[in-house]
Amino acid sequence: MHVEVRQDFITEEEEKELLRELEPGLKKRRYEFNHWDDAIHGFRETEKLQWGSECTGVLARVRATAFPEGSPLLGPVHVLDLDKTGFIKPHVDSVKFCGSTIAGICLLSDSVMRLVREENSADWVDLLLSRRSLYILRDEARFKFTHEILKDEESYFSGQKVPRHRRISVICRNLPV
Repeated sequence: MHVEVRQDFITEEEEKELLRELEPGLKKRRYEFNHWDDAIHGFRETEKLQWGSECTGVLARVRATAFPEGSPLLGPVHVLDLDKTGFIKPHVDSVKFCGSTIAGICLLSDSVMRLVREENSADWVDLLLSRRSLYILRDEARFKFTHEILKDEESYFSGQKVPRHRRISVICRNLPV
C-alpha cells in the first residue's frame, strides 16, 4: 500500500502560524452536518490560495516531500476543519477533484485514519495521525482503499484510546490525469 505518515513534520511554531492564517476565515463559517456526498459530518471547509511567507515555506516542504518534482498540483490548498464531534465516513475521493496523491498536515488533535480495501473489508489498516504530522496517500491507497477519520468514541490505535478534539487538515493535492 502507498501510505506514509511523518510524525512531527511541522513544529509547534509552524502549527501556530498556520492556525493564525486559517482561523479568521474558518470562524466566518458554520460547522455543517450534511456534505454533498454524505462523507463528512461536523465540518467546515475552505480552499486557500494565498499564504504568508512562513506558511508558504511549510507548504513547499509538503509538496517537495509528497509529490514528484514537476508534478502538476492543484493551486488552492484544501482546508478541512472537523469539530470534536465531527468525523469522516469511509469514502474514496472523486478523481474529478484530485489526482493520484493527497498529502495532509494534521493540526490541533491526534486522530485515527482507517483505510479499508474496497474489494476485501478484512484488509484494513489504522494510521495514527498525530498532531503536526504529515500523511500521504498515493495511488493504490487512494483508489482501492476507503479512508475515514474515526469518531471520538471509536478512536483507538493499538488498543489505546486516542482522544479526538477539533482537528484541521491542510491538504495538498495533485491534478487529475
